[in-house]
Amino acid sequence: MASSSSSEFDDPSARRPPPPQRKPPVLMLLPLIYAPVLPLIRIGLRHNPVWRDRVFYGVLAGAFVHGTYLISELYDVESK
Repeated sequence: MASSSSSEFDDPSARRPPPPQRKPPVLMLLPLIYAPVLPLIRIGLRHNPVWRDRVFYGVLAGAFVHGTYLISELYDVESK
């Protein structure tokens, strides 16, 4: 005679679905990439100040845009 508790665990409809796969927050990890790049741009393009300033300020502007995107409502809507 099978107990009711064992049949409860054998019933496939009573099983909980597996939790959804969680991905790492790639957008939150981007500062770890562009933060070390900023000094390398200054050092690497030291002999060409025009390109150095353009690339440096371009990457810096991209960082500010990225930060603004993360704190805006748009990112919050996409993550839900």
